[in-house]
Amino acid sequence: MGFGRAASAPAPRAPAPAEAPASDDALLVLYANGDPAAATELTRRHAPRVLGVATRVLGSRAEAEDVTQDAMLRLWKVAPDWRPSEAQVSTWLYRVTMNLCIDVKRKARGGHVDLDAIPEPPDPAAGAAETLQNSARHDALQAALMTLPERQRQAVVLRHIEELTNPEIAGIMEISVEAVESLTARGKRTLAKALAGRREELGYQDG
Repeated sequence: MGFGRAASAPAPRAPAPAEAPASDDALLVLYANGDPAAATELTRRHAPRVLGVATRVLGSRAEAEDVTQDAMLRLWKVAPDWRPSEAQVSTWLYRVTMNLCIDVKRKARGGHVDLDAIPEPPDPAAGAAETLQNSARHDALQAALMTLPERQRQAVVLRHIEELTNPEIAGIMEISVEAVESLTARGKRTLAKALAGRREELGYQDG
């Protein structure tokens, strides 16, 4: 019986590279061409952040859910005419969300909104934090945010919670970068003062 060279097994194929996820712009084109799955994916990507921003700005989960639904509906309406070179989908949604939040405030005040007026206290909302302390921190921050003038609150939410850059915020709020810097600086100082006496209660460590 011979011990000739055994036939070698075929080399395993390298796994095919995973396809890169479609861009927001590509998904809008697909949706405009009748692909409902594209809308589902865009909603998954953006609706949670829109909801988070609206909740922070309005202080009401119910109102924020309405704003989120309206913002996404507006995105679907512009899909057939979307021009990728003019804006990012996320930036466009932030701008629409802020405008819708201003509309909510305007309606609540009988048709007039003073962007520098002190807003009304937030409606109580159930916390989603994992611990009572985290919930207390969340509620304390939300309550402090709601004491800020409208434009300061918008700028602070976009800069320090959404972590957008000042130029991005300037484009969303349609103001100068210098105005963004001023709004966020004043808002941050006010928040620091509002929370300064509660550091120990909320579990923040000095130093």
